[in-house]
Amino acid sequence: MKRQFGWSWLTASVLCVAAGSASAQTEIQWWHAMTGANNDLIVKLSTDFNASQKDYKVVPSYKGSYPDTMNAGIAAFRAGQAPHIIQVFEVGTATMMAATGAVKPVHVLMKEANETFDPKAYLPAITGYYSTTKGEMLSFPFNSSSTVMWYNRDAFKKAGLDAEKPPKTWPEVFDAAKKLKTAGYANCGFGNAWVTWVNLEQLSAWHNVALASKANGMDGWDTEMRFNSPLHIKHLENLVELQK
Repeated sequence: MKRQFGWSWLTASVLCVAAGSASAQTEIQWWHAMTGANNDLIVKLSTDFNASQKDYKVVPSYKGSYPDTMNAGIAAFRAGQAPHIIQVFEVGTATMMAATGAVKPVHVLMKEANETFDPKAYLPAITGYYSTTKGEMLSFPFNSSSTVMWYNRDAFKKAGLDAEKPPKTWPEVFDAAKKLKTAGYANCGFGNAWVTWVNLEQLSAWHNVALASKANGMDGWDTEMRFNSPLHIKHLENLVELQK
């Protein structure tokens, strides 16, 4: 069986149904980047699937952080030892989309396997992220991330803010951050990880503003970044002002 990257749990299952041998148990390598409770769920999914039949055995393997897992997959493919399935985080989506010959698109895989597949089973925003501009899904969404805001209720109360009504907009977040700092509770009233993902990509998605030309880079390689729009400029100016 020629190994190509799969991007999710279901990809591997169907890939092996299409190409594996039913006469002996086929081992399916599933590389992932999950720890803690998420890893426990992956182990359970694999165990339950393995117990449901005798032809295939899914073997999940933790490969480190998101970047480490993707790099391990790339190195393995180049060495001719690619896993059947690999979990790749959102930031690595474009890299995998461009990996022609390494990845078998989901819509092709499902058609070849004669499996019923309805992309509408997923939320449109998530489906669109992993599809071509023609609506052809390239990978299965799995553990798809969303931005989440955490706030310190005790700090809010000490700063005179309503802990029962956390900020709902960026201006409200900035206002709360200033009050937290003024109250002397913290040197920094606000911060976030994955800065470009939160402050550019997610901001653009929420406001339906393009981050780049060519359908955000999906329609061609000669793409130009467009984060100099009024929305992006205003948001970045607010961040700079907040830092002062």
